[in-house]
Amino acid sequence: MTGLGPFWLDPNDDMAPFPDVSLALREPDGLLAVGGNLSVNRLLVAYRSGIFPWYSEGQPILWWSPDPRSVLVPDKLIVSRSLRKDLRKALYTVTLDHDFDAVMRACAQPRRDSNGTWITHDIRRAYHQLHQQGHAHSVETWYQGQLVGGLYGVALGEVFFGESMFCVMPNASKIAFVKLTEQLRAWGYVLIDCQVQSRHLDSLGAEPLDREQFVQILHQHCNQGQAPGSWKTVFNNP
Repeated sequence: MTGLGPFWLDPNDDMAPFPDVSLALREPDGLLAVGGNLSVNRLLVAYRSGIFPWYSEGQPILWWSPDPRSVLVPDKLIVSRSLRKDLRKALYTVTLDHDFDAVMRACAQPRRDSNGTWITHDIRRAYHQLHQQGHAHSVETWYQGQLVGGLYGVALGEVFFGESMFCVMPNASKIAFVKLTEQLRAWGYVLIDCQVQSRHLDSLGAEPLDREQFVQILHQHCNQGQAPGSWKTVFNNP
């Protein structure tokens, strides 16, 4: 890598290492590598290294490691008074791993400020494979039997890497996030990766973390804790 552009990965070699994340570009922030593939092995190596794929239809696969990283420590979760009120109402039922593919499809729908989506068919297929192997998980928020919010991400050891969330009813994604965070805290997880800063996640307690510190945490905790497997369960709302 010369500093003039990102490193190119061989799509036929998912064992080739990524370049060190310190070599990621500053503009655009965090772009590290291009190409490669979305095999389970490649994705797991990426997450353990502090790297994630993010690209649009028609582009090659782009790999990112922004600095700083947006993260949330489960013990620092912020639940606003209005959100706590909604939780007490118990309008929603929250589940884990009940319909991973439906959550991904919902997250892939274009947002109000965008005509496209980065959750391409290839991304959906790749994360479905991660889910089948017990690495990727979904959180579903239901209202009267209808899926109205949720999120999905990847769990490695004691770190959860959030990927995307959606909602079609007020606070449905935030409630999914709160319930997930409470469960992760009970399981001994030390960090939730939120990737890049957003007001939505900042309101829940997400904070910036220096990339070097973030990678050190991954090295310490991605091989600790629970083994891969299904999280299928139902939460009982208070």
